Amino acid sequence: MDIKAKAESAMKERVEKLRAELSGVRTGRANPQMLESVKVEYYGQMMPLKQVAAVAVPEARIIELRPWDPAALETLEKAIQKSDLGVQPQNDGKVIRLLFPTMTEERRKEVVKLVGKIGEEYRVSVRNLRRDALEDLKKSAKDQKMPEDRQKIVEGDIQKLTDSFVKQVDVLVADKQKEVTTI
Repeated sequence: MDIKAKAESAMKERVEKLRAELSGVRTGRANPQMLESVKVEYYGQMMPLKQVAAVAVPEARIIELRPWDPAALETLEKAIQKSDLGVQPQNDGKVIRLLFPTMTEERRKEVVKLVGKIGEEYRVSVRNLRRDALEDLKKSAKDQKMPEDRQKIVEGDIQKLTDSFVKQVDVLVADKQKEVTTI
C-alpha cells in the first residue's frame, strides 16, 4: 500500500474513533449511543446492551430499555448501575427507564472544555500520522531514488490530507460543543 493511502486510512480511522467517542459524551439529552460501552452479563457472557434489550427514547431526557428476555431485567439494571452513565435506573418490572437530569450551566461549560480537549488530542493524533507518513516517504524516496519534485508533490498531498482531516475533527468538535450548549 502506498504511503499516502496508508496515511489516509489511518486518519479516517482516527476521525471515526473521535465520532464514536463524542457520541458517548453526555449532553443533557438522552441519546442511545451513550449506551454503546455498556456490557451486560447474559448467560455467562458479556454482551452489548443492544443485544439484550430494545432501546427507545420516548422523551428528550429519558431512555427506555425493554429486555428481550424478562429474566434479564435485573442483570440489565446492575450493568447500568456499574456503568459510568451517572444515572440511576428505574425498574418497573417490565421496562427500565433512565432519566437524565438537566445539565447545569457549570456542567455544560465543563463538558464543552472536555470536548475541546478530546478534539485537541485527535488533532495531535492526525498530525502525528502526518509526521509518520512523511518519515516513511523520506525513507522510501531515499531507497527508491525518487526524484525530489515527485517527493515534494507527495508531501503536499499528505499535508492536504492532514488539513482535511483536522478540519473534520474541528467540525465534529464544534458540532458537539454546540449540541452541549443549546438545549
